Amino acid sequence: MCGIVGLFLKDETLAPRLGELLTGMLSTMCDRGPDSAGFAVYGSEEPGTLKLTLRSAQAGEIVDLIARVAGALDITLPHAAHDTHVVVSVPQAHVDYFLLEVAKSPAVHMVGSGRCLVHNGSLSNHNAVRRDLIRKGLTFQTENDSEVAAGFVTAKMQEGLSLQQAMTASLKALDGFYTFVVGTESGFSVLRDPIACKPAVMAETDRWVAFGTEYRALVNLPSVDDARVWEPMPAKVYVWERH
Repeated sequence: MCGIVGLFLKDETLAPRLGELLTGMLSTMCDRGPDSAGFAVYGSEEPGTLKLTLRSAQAGEIVDLIARVAGALDITLPHAAHDTHVVVSVPQAHVDYFLLEVAKSPAVHMVGSGRCLVHNGSLSNHNAVRRDLIRKGLTFQTENDSEVAAGFVTAKMQEGLSLQQAMTASLKALDGFYTFVVGTESGFSVLRDPIACKPAVMAETDRWVAFGTEYRALVNLPSVDDARVWEPMPAKVYVWERH
């Protein structure tokens, strides 16, 4: 039932509308996954910092934690609150200390850091892959298979592989039926498993590249009537990079 979307802007003049456009795409998919929904928006990476997304029943609890850490370290921690979530930028030199303080706060949970992957499908070997990645030093916040896929791609890119190469490697390492949509600070990638039983459609213009589980998620994008529209091929890695 999952519905996922992705939007990669080639035209930077559309950047102020990115949240608006992505929200419109996702809202049309709500009937495919009524239990929960969420999205991530990525802009330019700030050198020397890591963005963390924290969740609590009350965003004020997170803001208080950030204030305590900032006071203890005598630094400024830029952050933005969104209902029950807060996104905070932490200098790399203080990430370990910040995460330790989060671990001491039972009401606050970290739900995202750095880069993003969304996934429609099911991985049959995610437990084995998770154990292998843990042995290599990665940590996990959940037991779900989407985090394992994200961890695998992250590990491969940390080894020096490009986004294209990391996604290609996942074809051999990850078993199951799936569609991956991956975003980094400069790239966008889509991959379907060799059977490709999950629905997927893509569209591209000279201003953007978009993915949706169904075409109706794309119909309100700018100049969509002029877009090239196609169904991603099974076991083929699609990558766009911003240079």
